[in-house]
Formats: sequence, structure tokens, C-alpha cells
Amino acid sequence: MKLIIQIPCLNESETLGVALGALPRQVPGFDQVEWLIIDDGSTDDTAALARQLGVDHVIRHPVNRGLATAFMTGLDACLRLGADVIVNTDADNQYEAADIPRLTAPVVAGEADMVIGSRPIAETEHFSWIKKKLQRLGSWAVRMASKTQVEDAPSGFRAISREAAMRLNVFSAYTYTLETIIQAGQSNLRIACVPVRTNADLRPSRLVKSIPSYVKRSLLTIVRVFVIYRPLALFVYAGSVFLIIGLLAGLRFVFYYLQGAGGGHVQSVIFASLFITLGVLLYMMGLIGDLIATNRKLLERVSLQLRRLDLPRDLPRE
Repeated sequence: MKLIIQIPCLNESETLGVALGALPRQVPGFDQVEWLIIDDGSTDDTAALARQLGVDHVIRHPVNRGLATAFMTGLDACLRLGADVIVNTDADNQYEAADIPRLTAPVVAGEADMVIGSRPIAETEHFSWIKKKLQRLGSWAVRMASKTQVEDAPSGFRAISREAAMRLNVFSAYTYTLETIIQAGQSNLRIACVPVRTNADLRPSRLVKSIPSYVKRSLLTIVRVFVIYRPLALFVYAGSVFLIIGLLAGLRFVFYYLQGAGGGHVQSVIFASLFITLGVLLYMMGLIGDLIATNRKLLERVSLQLRRLDLPRDLPRE
């Protein structure tokens, strides 16, 4: 069996050497262990340094396309190179590379299709209080949308089987972590979590430029996750709130009308009509969203069949 460890990179010449120095060349259950770097439009010598440090495969984007795109480029390359299992990790050495066997063991044993490394977030000193809370909120949202029990959804330290990798498609350019879990859950893939260790922070996070930006992006990602993958549930819940408020306002008018004082509460009729209309519209949006989600699943099946016909195929090095 072949294991390929992929690392998306953007101007990582200062930390890449540390990350690569910790990566294993032998992992239990595998005959071959190879490394792959995805240089996402770096302006430094990340790609050249990777080759000097013995990386087996280096792929470069001519311009920066975002972490999620780099992740998918890596998956496609690993599949074409014949990987049976793919491990994704970070170039800043955030994750303890010695824990890679923990990630791959459930996949090798046939017990899981995707394994996610759960970080000790509560004990991570360089995570701020609000970041820790948002990590928990994001994980909760993903659990609700994917119907899985993922403990640390934003973790990028994960092992993916060949079959699971062929099923994944990421539409966001910002990050792949949440979306891939939801897709795996929706595809009935088996997801497992294992505790992993983290290392000291070597550089500030590229995704978290500021707390307000992180809050905004996290909330938008969570909302987008529900709109794309659970539209019926989201819009039915929201529509029910408006519908109940509208019905209560209507009952208020009926109560006063029966008391002979309905003329002074016409506002309740207008309020009730508005909220009931909004509730019905949200229900309709949920039905339309559910139909679109069904079409998306059909397209994912077509994409999977095309990938199975196309792979494996050797990808030439640069």
C-alpha cells in the first residue's frame, strides 16, 4: 500500500524545513511513504526548498488560489500517483507528525474512510478564548449538518482513504475542513476521530488575520454549510419561527375582535399577514433548496464515476 503525505504551502520557506524534518518515511501498514507539496503561488523559494529537502512530488499553482483549492489539487495528484491513503497536514508544523500512524491505523484496518485528528483545543495556549469558542461552535454546526460525531471539525490533520478522496469536492476557496466532513457524512462515509498532539506556534495563522475577520468568516461558513447541505431543515426551522409569530399575532386580533375591540388592533392583522407570508416563502425556499441538493448529489455520483474511469494515472513531476 502507498501513503502520500500532502502539505499545502504558501510562502513557507521559514517553517517547511521543520515540518518536513518531522515527517516519517515509514508508517506501519504501508510499503511506500511519499511526500507531496502543493505550492499555492508562493513568492519565495518554497518549491525549490521542498525539492532540496527530498520531497517526492512538487506541484505549483502559478497564482494563489486559496487553501481549499490547494487541498483539492493535492488530492487529485495523490490519486493519480496511486495513493491508497492520503494524509493532509500543515507546513507550519502545527500537528505532531509522530501521530500520523494514529491517523492512518483506522483506515488501514478498514474501520474508517476518513480520520480527523482532534487537537487539545482547551489546552492550546496560543488559541484565544473567542477562537476556542468558535472552534466548538463550528464543530457543533458540522455535527448537525453531517450527522457525525466529529470533535474538531476545523482540524486539517486528517487521513483519507482513496475511495473517500474520490468522493470529495470543495466549492469554497477559503477552507476545506468543514465542507469535506459534511460531504463525507452525506455520502455515508465512515468518519473517525483520534486525539493528536500539537506543537508550539511557529508563525501567526494565515487564515486568522484578525478576530473580527475570523468571526465573520466562521459564521458565514457555518450558515453556508447549512444552506448548501441542509436547506430543507434550515428554512423549515426559520419559516416555522415566522409562522408561529404570525399565528400568535392573528390569534391576538381574534381575541380582541371577539371582545368587541377588534377595530383598534388592525396592526395585528397586518403583522400576522406579513409574518405568515414570510414563513410560507421560507418553506418554499427550503423545498427548492432540497431539490437543488438532490441534483448536487446526482452530480457528485457522476463525478465519482468519471474519476474511477480516469484514475489512476501518473502525474509528471515539475
